[in-house]
Amino acid sequence: MKYRVHHSTTYVYSEMVLLCHNVVHLTPRNIGHQTRRGMELKVVPEPAVLAEHTDFFGNNVTFFTVQERHQELQVTAASNVEVLSSNPVVPNLTPPWEDVRDNLSSENIHKHFDAIQFLHESAYVKRRSDLAEYALQSFTPNRPIHEAALDLTGRIHADFRYDNSATNIHTSVDEVFEMKRGVCQDFAHLELSCLRSLGLAARYVSGYLMTNPPPGQKRLIGADASHAWISFYCPGFGWIDMDPTNNIVPAEKHVLLALGRDYADVSPITGVILGGGQHTIRVSVDVQPC
Repeated sequence: MKYRVHHSTTYVYSEMVLLCHNVVHLTPRNIGHQTRRGMELKVVPEPAVLAEHTDFFGNNVTFFTVQERHQELQVTAASNVEVLSSNPVVPNLTPPWEDVRDNLSSENIHKHFDAIQFLHESAYVKRRSDLAEYALQSFTPNRPIHEAALDLTGRIHADFRYDNSATNIHTSVDEVFEMKRGVCQDFAHLELSCLRSLGLAARYVSGYLMTNPPPGQKRLIGADASHAWISFYCPGFGWIDMDPTNNIVPAEKHVLLALGRDYADVSPITGVILGGGQHTIRVSVDVQPC
């Protein structure tokens, strides 16, 4: 599938902003089954400084500075992306999850260096005994890791309610686990916490969903906004994606933006300002086949 992605963010301030520095992750990655065919970033007011680089995780990052006084900031990213279908992993052919966990021990760090960094706690992801207990209901002894992960993903989808008014960017995994509600970022952080609590490597994925599904297909939760899912590591198979918000294995309807330990590594827009007072944010996302 070929997509045209339009992501617009507008900040409106109650007072004048004198200076702002921003870092954005709005350029889709070239990775595996996905190829970026073009990308344009427009910032109003025009930045005095704009630079691009690749971060530690291989993500495309843009830094910009606006030095003129303003009460509104508009950041618009327009991308063309091609996403190909890939051969699905057969769940019962993956190794037992305990074997994967043991393979990720420190003595094997040279074999799985890319995965080891996703074993540990991070800003939004915690390793906790109660989350391990919740995960172990799916990760029974000697169960194939992909089969167990599918079961955990399905249970999160069933046990937790999508509610975009229940949480915010500062909501912890503890609170989400207690409330049993949240949004895609919360469910991704929850599943990451469950997997890492078992000693498994899992990473956060940010991206988009196709806005309008083909006739007769169900509209996925998270369309018309940036989306989040997870991927876990399995030796011999690589990284396997899971979408707990929709209880599906991401495929050609998912457009990948960035990868990291959690949301803090891949936030679409983050920055600091001088002045501004209070502010409101408007975000619109449109992903259409082209």
